[in-house]
Amino acid sequence: MQLNFSGLRALVTGAGKGIGRDTVKALHASGAKVVAVTRTSADLVSLAKECPGIEPVCVDLGDWEATEKALGGIGPVDLLVNNAAVALMQPFLEVTKEVFDRSFKVNLRSVLQVSQIVARDMISRGVPGSIVNVSSMVAYVTYPNLTTYSSTKGAMTMLTKAMAMELGPHKIRVNSVNPTVVLTDMGKKVSENPDYAKKFKERHPLRKFAEVEDVVNSILFLLSDSSASTSGSGILVDAGYLAS
Repeated sequence: MQLNFSGLRALVTGAGKGIGRDTVKALHASGAKVVAVTRTSADLVSLAKECPGIEPVCVDLGDWEATEKALGGIGPVDLLVNNAAVALMQPFLEVTKEVFDRSFKVNLRSVLQVSQIVARDMISRGVPGSIVNVSSMVAYVTYPNLTTYSSTKGAMTMLTKAMAMELGPHKIRVNSVNPTVVLTDMGKKVSENPDYAKKFKERHPLRKFAEVEDVVNSILFLLSDSSASTSGSGILVDAGYLAS
């Protein structure tokens, strides 16, 4: 997808690996100035070599105070991609307080906090903006051992709608992308059993999982003016799974 984001500043969380990393690279290639946020310093170092000029920020978004310190004065941002997430797998009867709390802090609370920081600045500057939350198809249908993760993504669906409703009058659009399994390091955890992965893939009408590029293209579309009348929506990048 050929889009031009020249003159715009974008912030991407979970930028070190997978979808976040490729989103940074795509935005950088499309002319945007990019703030790349992740908790792993080594990932930022290698990403900065691939994308000279990006602004690296190393912070654990599960820590509210550290996030406020790192991003509270980040300056003007026009485009935000809330991608940071953890997938901590446990059966329902074995879910621990630590896993539940960590999952909601990173997967949901950080979306609220970072979006507040960015949206307040957009409003103070009187400029339009676009926010994309990276969710999952498990916001709508879950699988064994994903009780906590899918709960965070289900909550993200309503958070996305609430943000869209309240920020819309300020010309700030908020949407989500909801992929099926994407074979990043995180996605491979879900499909590490070959027999299960084969059967799971066959339940997708297109008989495949999503490629990272598929998700990134949907993110870029929602960030761009090509989706100027789209807000409060979610794009399913699920190879048809929820249609079957």
